[in-house]
Amino acid sequence: MITKGIVVAVGGNALIKDKHQISVESQSDSIMESSECIAALVDAGYTPVITHGNGPQVGFLLRRAELALSELPALPLDVLGADTQGATGYLFSRNLRGCLADKGIDRQVVAVVTQSLVDPDDPAFAEPSKPIGSFMSEEEAREHEEKDGWVLREDSGRGWRRVVASPQPLDILERQVIGSLVDSGCVVVACGGGGIPVRREGSGYIGVEAVIDKDFASALLANQLGVEDFAICTAVDAVSLNYNTPEQVDLHELTIEEAEKYLAEGQFGKGSMAPKVQAAINFLRNGGRRVVITSLEKLRDAVDGKAGTVITR
Repeated sequence: MITKGIVVAVGGNALIKDKHQISVESQSDSIMESSECIAALVDAGYTPVITHGNGPQVGFLLRRAELALSELPALPLDVLGADTQGATGYLFSRNLRGCLADKGIDRQVVAVVTQSLVDPDDPAFAEPSKPIGSFMSEEEAREHEEKDGWVLREDSGRGWRRVVASPQPLDILERQVIGSLVDSGCVVVACGGGGIPVRREGSGYIGVEAVIDKDFASALLANQLGVEDFAICTAVDAVSLNYNTPEQVDLHELTIEEAEKYLAEGQFGKGSMAPKVQAAINFLRNGGRRVVITSLEKLRDAVDGKAGTVITR
């Protein structure tokens, strides 16, 4: 069977749909729903590489680490990222295997713990902005600031939180392995949470206390794999102008120039749709053919041009 490559970035809303339902069982149920949508894509002749968010999962592990500090040492952020990649990759692999089998499709599903190279001189390190972990009092914040060197910010009257940098990914270290697995017909889960941020040190690499935007890393991986299509799955069916107002207009087709214009006008939420549109532009500017932004439920139709927002060169 001739297959077509595509990178599918799954948003965090697909992993935890209800903030009160956060157990592993609940996450697995959500991933099963995502897997059914992705299995439909495989059934249509695609070999997808699946990427995913991990923000809530890292938050849970940070909280567990905080509660266990009296008995166990703290875990660095890069290790927490690796932990969540492994666990979420396992849940995707387990559920997607079952969905494919139900359709009579014999494919291996492989989760790859992925590292993303960053530049230690990236300007983002001078202005950490990504909040992680639990809220704390100002006294606790000052203690962490002095003892651990953390950067902390007051968050809208709710308390203080640690913030870390969100640098741009420069390279996906496992790109060749991922490409070989795709070429052999495997469905691959990779770049969870944007990948584990690492920097060069001597002849090797060392973990970095940072968080990489999942959509930027996914766009980079898609370019490095040489696939033509990139799908970004989010909580809405399509990109909109004047979102959540009486003047809301859904956009079904966009060129790069139109996307850049609306982005510059501030039409897209800074912490929500804007990075997705920018990631789409990055992918297209670096050789990609088409980006689809839609919900997982509409993914199959959107890839066929029947739903969602399609951005092209």
